[in-house]
Amino acid sequence: MPWKIEYSLTDLETFISDDPEPIIAFYGGEPLVNVEFIKEVMGRFPHAKFVIQSNGILARRLEPEYWLRFDAVLLSIDGRKTVTDHYRGSKVYDKVVGSARWLRTIGFNNDLIARMTISEPSEVFLDVKHLLSLNLFDHIHWQLDVVWSSRWRNFCRWCESSYVPGVSRLVQFWIEEARKGRVLGLVPFLALLRTMIEDERIGCPPCGAGVSSLSILPNGTVTACPIAVDVKWAKLGSISEDSRAQLIDKVWISEPCISCDYLRYCGGRCLYAHYERLWAKDGFDKICKVTIHTIDELAKTRDEVSSLLNKNVICMEKLEYPSFNNTTELIP
Repeated sequence: MPWKIEYSLTDLETFISDDPEPIIAFYGGEPLVNVEFIKEVMGRFPHAKFVIQSNGILARRLEPEYWLRFDAVLLSIDGRKTVTDHYRGSKVYDKVVGSARWLRTIGFNNDLIARMTISEPSEVFLDVKHLLSLNLFDHIHWQLDVVWSSRWRNFCRWCESSYVPGVSRLVQFWIEEARKGRVLGLVPFLALLRTMIEDERIGCPPCGAGVSSLSILPNGTVTACPIAVDVKWAKLGSISEDSRAQLIDKVWISEPCISCDYLRYCGGRCLYAHYERLWAKDGFDKICKVTIHTIDELAKTRDEVSSLLNKNVICMEKLEYPSFNNTTELIP
């Protein structure tokens, strides 16, 4: 991909002109290395919803007036300081937390989301609970580093000894807090519980890639998924030659997912992982196994959560998240 934006905002405006409620998300790489483009887009589309995913280091490059227009801000932070700095570099944790506090100081009161990556050094229970303790983030979402990573020493052992029991502890902690009237903003839990309680189906794929959302690369190429920048199946067209309506619904989740009873809850998980299968079938099945564990653990709480809703201990509004596609993938 080219480093610079090579399409015009006129082409972008034409491309999304058929969308009555556009949502524009700035994604990277790191979008804050090009704040002038962000400001140009926000000025061109005053009625759109805006989302940004950022590593959080360069927050002060963008003036407060623009930050206050974002409907959702996702900052990359992986949990405790030792874990975040292990992944991202020395003192990164302090910089991200500092940026989150600065956003609150300037009056940002919309959705501030901790965007976690979970890998072998992580302990999901401890790292999520740590981020909750900061009282900075409205919601927390984590994604397993299992799409293309080959850095795992022993994925199965980690799942059995750390992630699976950690998710179980986290579910228990969530329901204990719900009994007190506090709904913790853990994105995967909210999405799954809402689906279970309202007897709905989650989006397929849950992030909406290729179905309700499209990715525009710097050269104007449109892809189904923002990380699928170099694969033929994801390349859909161009914003200068095609309309948005022409390019949606061109890629779909297929087997083995569509024959699985859990599809209504997981939506097939990650579209890129579904198509590429970089861990082969065996690896794909291992990821499904830990996803199913999360679903099953939350299913055990469904009746109690329904009771808490009926008794007005908690409200459904807190579970109905996200209210729009804010780029959280929903399923780890």
